[in-house]
Amino acid sequence: MTESTAKQPPRRGRIFPERTLSPEELAKRKAEDEEFDRRCRAIFERVRPDLIKEHYGWYIAVEPDSGDYFIDVDKEVASQKARQQNPNSIHFMFCLNETGTTGRI
Repeated sequence: MTESTAKQPPRRGRIFPERTLSPEELAKRKAEDEEFDRRCRAIFERVRPDLIKEHYGWYIAVEPDSGDYFIDVDKEVASQKARQQNPNSIHFMFCLNETGTTGRI
């Protein structure tokens, strides 16, 4: 009969502790994300009433720096249009409906 080996204790802590972000850096990133969301939402709320009549349920990709937006039935195509026009920018995806949400939780 063979003996079983001792069970290794589970390791605790981060895999890469040197890559831990400080609370200040986390707060800064959260503030930047909220500002980006606010700028995108402002553009979306401005164009939504006009577009929702003809394109309900379509997707809209908003690029806040230039104010451009791109719509399509398919989410991936709208995203691709935004990347082609502004390749070095980040865009935000909304759905043309009452809330702007693109999915379900």
